[in-house]
Amino acid sequence: MDLDLSHPTLPDLRARARRRIPHFAWEYLDSGTGEDSAIRRSREALDNVVLAPAVLKGRTEPDLTTTLLGRTYDRPWGVSPVGMTGLFWPGAEVTLAQHCVSQNLPFGLSTVAAASVEDLAPHIGEQGWFQLYPPRDMDHCKDLLARAKAAGFHTLVLTVDVPGPSRRERQRRGGLTTPPAITPRLFMQSVLRPHWSLAVARAGVPSVRGLAKYTSPHTPARHVGLAPHAAPDPELFKVLRDLWEGPIVAKGVLVPEEAVMLRDLGFDAIWVSNHGGRQFDGAPGSADALPRVRKALGPDFPVIFDGAVTSGLDMLRAIALGADFIMLGRPWLWGVASFGAKGAAHVSHILTEDMTSGLIQMGITTPPEVRSRLWPTSSSG
Repeated sequence: MDLDLSHPTLPDLRARARRRIPHFAWEYLDSGTGEDSAIRRSREALDNVVLAPAVLKGRTEPDLTTTLLGRTYDRPWGVSPVGMTGLFWPGAEVTLAQHCVSQNLPFGLSTVAAASVEDLAPHIGEQGWFQLYPPRDMDHCKDLLARAKAAGFHTLVLTVDVPGPSRRERQRRGGLTTPPAITPRLFMQSVLRPHWSLAVARAGVPSVRGLAKYTSPHTPARHVGLAPHAAPDPELFKVLRDLWEGPIVAKGVLVPEEAVMLRDLGFDAIWVSNHGGRQFDGAPGSADALPRVRKALGPDFPVIFDGAVTSGLDMLRAIALGADFIMLGRPWLWGVASFGAKGAAHVSHILTEDMTSGLIQMGITTPPEVRSRLWPTSSSG
């Protein structure tokens, strides 16, 4: 099958993935919270960004290499950490880590992924970022950081926008619990997706393996660490700063003044995100917040972005608004659920061709130059 002909866009992979993933798992992956308004606002905010093509520039030769936090990557994007990654396709964490090593991209692993840091240690090479949901027990938190460092993760991502759980109504209607429990309803949904079911039969029912060490008869797996630290605060960051030697990124920032506060506190980068619309349905679209955060931080402080990106053009839009780097979550899982490792490679292929084409159309050679081609709109600040 020629994927360029059958699945030329990321939404094409999304449609195939939806047909292969059981309904309960799909609802966990695809949904936000409330009415999914924050997801829609993120998409609309990107659609409103217009870029100017060029004339009489000849044929340019784009260079997509990008430096972030002292490391050079082959592309200005990477794999965002996603909770319970292995639920959407067994072994997805390893598949994506191996892809990132082969393509020199950063790979993010969530505290609540199905795979543990030890599971990923043989596969992450120099690409590992670890996203921390701090367990309430500080001894557990310290041990988790030590394990991540020993496994080879070099960049820590602290999620700062989850002071408590959201409702995620679509996920509830889908019938999924944490950790997943096989009920008759979920069993019937799984039977309708035989490829996924066979993969689970081979790999085992996914669980939060990274936190299994901290379970006990009094604190079962569904409670250990899944509730984040009581409203992460500056004191927690100071502890983390003492424990972690590498860069620390603040993920989930939308308000300019808060971005400045986090920078001044000592974070090494700001990650503009509305948590994929999964945390607060009243939040603005990430791309609406991005230029405001960039203006507040100034031109040089590292800014990472996520939010409804489905093409290389969307990435150029985000860079035009002030992002240095883009992380994607759902699209990688669409690729893996559709075609395994071949699907992950196809995601990179689509993004590379689309971004390269966009740069050529605008007569520029590097992604940051796109800021000179931004057409003034409400989203450009």
